[in-house]
Amino acid sequence: MRRVVFVLTPRLHLLDLAGPAQVFSTAPGYRLDYVAETEAVPSWQGVTLQAAVEWPALTADDLVLVPGWRDGYEPVGPALLERIAAHHAAGGTVASVCSGAEALARAGLLDGRRCTTHHDLQDRLAREYPRASVVRDVLFVSDGRVVTSAGIASGIDLALHLVAQRHGPAVAARVAREMVVYARRNGDEQQASAMLRHRAHLSDVVHRVQDRIDAQFTRPLPLGALASGAGVSERTLTRLFETATGRTPLRYQQQLRVERAEYLIGHGATVESAARAVGFSDARMLRRLRARA
Repeated sequence: MRRVVFVLTPRLHLLDLAGPAQVFSTAPGYRLDYVAETEAVPSWQGVTLQAAVEWPALTADDLVLVPGWRDGYEPVGPALLERIAAHHAAGGTVASVCSGAEALARAGLLDGRRCTTHHDLQDRLAREYPRASVVRDVLFVSDGRVVTSAGIASGIDLALHLVAQRHGPAVAARVAREMVVYARRNGDEQQASAMLRHRAHLSDVVHRVQDRIDAQFTRPLPLGALASGAGVSERTLTRLFETATGRTPLRYQQQLRVERAEYLIGHGATVESAARAVGFSDARMLRRLRARA
């Protein structure tokens, strides 16, 4: 089980915390911890939160995340900054939401890295930490195991991005669907996953078929079986699917296979082994689809 440690600070914004916490508590295999300098932590919205003052033992697989706080305060003390920096130095990932980027900057983790924060704070962050490369008008930025997001709700996008990185797009898509966030918004690049990119529609029939394809895209999925499972004809399913996603069920499945294969190849797999892993009998079809893309 991986840990996600939230660093709670006085006058933090509840949604900066609750959004990512909801994502990681919905995804499988995470344990959530909350640490602070004091056991009682007042939020800006008036709710007092409880936290531990002792940190759990962490590994490189764990995440430390700093939610944002009300502008005008600098509540992260030296001891917390040292723990955040030490986790990154040990190979772990650190992240921030909104003004939490300031804590990462004070810990020295934004030096020479691309980052972002709330649009109202970008100028100040760039001015006070000139070694940081502040990226404007984006929702989140990932650079060298340091992930920063813009503000409030963008923490959900950041958390879904991290879930997709660690567990693959299918898990992130299921979490997004359960949270009624059908389409994860972009960070600073094109949306990475077709599973998330083609969910911004309201067709329940197509969502059900996508759920089946998402879960079984490495297997043969005849159109007739998909249509029968959805309770519609093949022609109706094709029409609804193309209207909702801009592609046929087969093209959608192929896109999922190619994206998963690209991920495997990017992590050291050969084209041949990646092709077999995603359901192709050999690498020829994968090569053709990659060239077409």
